[in-house]
Amino acid sequence: MDYTKPSRAIHICQSPDCGCGITRRDFLRLSALTAASVAAPLLSAGDALAQAAGTDQPVKIGYLPITDATPLLVAHARKLFEAEGLRTEKPRLFRTWAQIVEAFVAGQVNVIHLLSPATLWVRYGTRFPAKVVAWNHVNGSALTVAPGINSVAELGGRTVAIPFWYSIHNVLLQQVLAANGLTPVTRARDASLARNEVNLVVLPPAEMVSALAGKAIAGFIVAEPFNAAAETAGVGKVLRLSGDVWKNHACCVTFLAERDIAERPEWAQRVTNAIVKAQLWTRGNQLDAAKLLSSADDNKYTPHSPQVLAKVLATTDYASYEASGAARNKGWYQRRIDFQPYPFQSYTEELVRLLQKTKVEGDTGFLQKLDPRFAAKDLVDDRFVRKAIASVGGPSAFGLPADLLRKEVLAV
Repeated sequence: MDYTKPSRAIHICQSPDCGCGITRRDFLRLSALTAASVAAPLLSAGDALAQAAGTDQPVKIGYLPITDATPLLVAHARKLFEAEGLRTEKPRLFRTWAQIVEAFVAGQVNVIHLLSPATLWVRYGTRFPAKVVAWNHVNGSALTVAPGINSVAELGGRTVAIPFWYSIHNVLLQQVLAANGLTPVTRARDASLARNEVNLVVLPPAEMVSALAGKAIAGFIVAEPFNAAAETAGVGKVLRLSGDVWKNHACCVTFLAERDIAERPEWAQRVTNAIVKAQLWTRGNQLDAAKLLSSADDNKYTPHSPQVLAKVLATTDYASYEASGAARNKGWYQRRIDFQPYPFQSYTEELVRLLQKTKVEGDTGFLQKLDPRFAAKDLVDDRFVRKAIASVGGPSAFGLPADLLRKEVLAV
């Protein structure tokens, strides 16, 4: 299937009682991991696979076909894992976040990229012991709308898609909606909406462009290259770049099981080394990276064209986005997507605070009890990424401050 071309045959699950199972099934499957009876077999299977692999455990990547996976795929394509003395298997593509987390918990994959808010849910909501060891990228997402919509206010009374409740996309969208006097709701399909209400639905990223083209939704907020795909196909336009709302925010991060970190710290270090080197290479080789990730490459990691990926990875001309208001903060001098691996503590703290005020489905009891400072230190293990960054020239190689500290900047 060509995900850059619109298809009008799509059904979106907007109702808690809808039987389609496209989105709620995935969400409920992942939520079910909180139950010991469901999680135990997966955990046991994962432990057995990890023990069988011993110290020679291969790198088994799980990913979604989005630019968030770039460092993992570049490291695989350029044999950076092998350069670190590791064995690798062919990266395994998944279509939904629920699928990738289930495979991760069961040990079928052991190196994944995951939405930064979702890591909080996995560790504290489903109680699966895993840690963030690096960021995969910064920015790289946007709010894309139908061509006839020219302002956030015009989303009132309409439906907007997000990729997952626990996503930076949901967090930023709700911040933007609130700033424009709009209220996010989750209503039954075909339910009437007030002019100040925006109905949120969860939709797999690969289906968003089709849904927008088919007028099933008024817009979506998601990782690239689906925003660029909608622009290229002429079915949507970027209303706001996510990095223009939260400066250099993380989206996806590298997630490792705690058992691998504890039992194979050298393996974890080598994995992190390869990912950091992949990010450094990508920063200086954007067009080559676009081709490598595209359907034109022999590996066919994603179904996207080199042109669409280049629009994300290599575009530096923001004049049109500044003119339209999609990029308002001209002094930020950001790329549409950029790569730097250090997981700032200040970001995780602010993320927890914002997520606690964000509407999400399911039981949020764990989230409301979570202390931001505790989460920032407990969720993230930065030992490996610090060493990896030092080995390639230090923080300056990525344009980072020498003390690896920063202040979070939001301009909703």
